[in-house]
Amino acid sequence: MKRLNSNSKAATSILLLLLCSSIATCSADDLPLQDLCPMAPQAQTNFFMNGFLCKNQTSITASDFKTSRLNHAGDTDNSLRSSMTVVTAAEFPGLNTQGLAMSRTDLAMDGIVLPHSHPRASEMMFVSHGTVVAGFVDTENRLFQRTLRDGDVFVFPRGLLHFCVNAGFGLATTFSVLNSQNPGVMSIAGAMFAPESDDVTERLVSKILTLKTMAMAESVNNNRNLSSK
Repeated sequence: MKRLNSNSKAATSILLLLLCSSIATCSADDLPLQDLCPMAPQAQTNFFMNGFLCKNQTSITASDFKTSRLNHAGDTDNSLRSSMTVVTAAEFPGLNTQGLAMSRTDLAMDGIVLPHSHPRASEMMFVSHGTVVAGFVDTENRLFQRTLRDGDVFVFPRGLLHFCVNAGFGLATTFSVLNSQNPGVMSIAGAMFAPESDDVTERLVSKILTLKTMAMAESVNNNRNLSSK
């Protein structure tokens, strides 16, 4: 009986190890098999694959690992008063096989990024300047949100709906890093309603502005409580 229990425990341990290793393998982009693999120009490829082909090692230069796509503000002259610039391996060859993507978000006063998710990545957002209310909703419909200021960082877990809104009186800018070279973007409005559904967008904007007001009120109360201690 003891030998059976021992064998059973050993089998269970091996099964758990295999399960953990398979989860670790499936939870991120594939690991690179060489030091450098900037994306090869697409005109040179004749077939589709999961990712991009590498450049010839002899043609790799430092320029493959530098981008200026995030160094200027986007156009916020739109109904949402916001602009999001996402840079993946398709635009920045040096990101190929590194499991990374980046983005810049510019928000005019009351600017909003509507609820969306990234099915293949978690996102870590850094507030460069301004005041931003950021939040996400988990699978139990619980809301997690905070008011962020210069230098603050907020994490949006992989696959969960998240949003942000400018809660200050000037331009706000955030930069994000995502742990996939192709994180994907799913918009709740775009996925469920026609693009011309202005009523849906207006309702989402109204709801998020209400959440912003609640978050700002909570922040003020917290500051008052801290100052009174």
